[in-house]
Amino acid sequence: MAVERIILLAGESEAPFLAAILRAHEARLAVDLASSADELAAAAAEDLGRTRLVSFCSSVIVPASILNRLPGPAYNFHPGPPEYPGRYPSIFAIYDGAARFGITVHEMAPKVDAGAIVSAEWFGISPETTLPQLDELTFATLADKFRALSYQLATMSQPLRRLPYRWSGRKTTLAEAEALRHITPGMDAAEIERRKRACGGQVIEAS
Repeated sequence: MAVERIILLAGESEAPFLAAILRAHEARLAVDLASSADELAAAAAEDLGRTRLVSFCSSVIVPASILNRLPGPAYNFHPGPPEYPGRYPSIFAIYDGAARFGITVHEMAPKVDAGAIVSAEWFGISPETTLPQLDELTFATLADKFRALSYQLATMSQPLRRLPYRWSGRKTTLAEAEALRHITPGMDAAEIERRKRACGGQVIEAS
């Protein structure tokens, strides 16, 4: 059964660009854009018999009730390597002093960042790499990977081939990222600098 429709879950700025890449492979392909949970629910209210769901750097969690109605796997383009599941992986990579970072494409599962991995790519980062620089490089790498997989996503009903990569590391949360922004009295200078670098300078200092 051919794919006739793609629900593209992505930010409002990049969604039209990504949709154009998909439509370039199949002009008859319907691409419905969603950038919020409400928009996703509305798009998924229709019959999903020949629909594929693709999420690109979205923080929206897709409920199992939608995933279970799709005829095949949904795919997520995650802005971090398998070693960094969860939210804001770039912040934690810089905080950890990681020597490399990357991106992951995986099947979506009811549990966030837990599905089978179909693609992953790594690149080196230096101790001088800033958060904006890392985020820009990560987005560019994800966009390249989206282009590379777009033909299969737009025209082939078969699932993407699973690769023998495994998720690892701690699954980070929004609350943990927010906690890193806080500078408390008595915190040593090295920790303060480490947090400032990880958070791109956007820290909150307690009075």
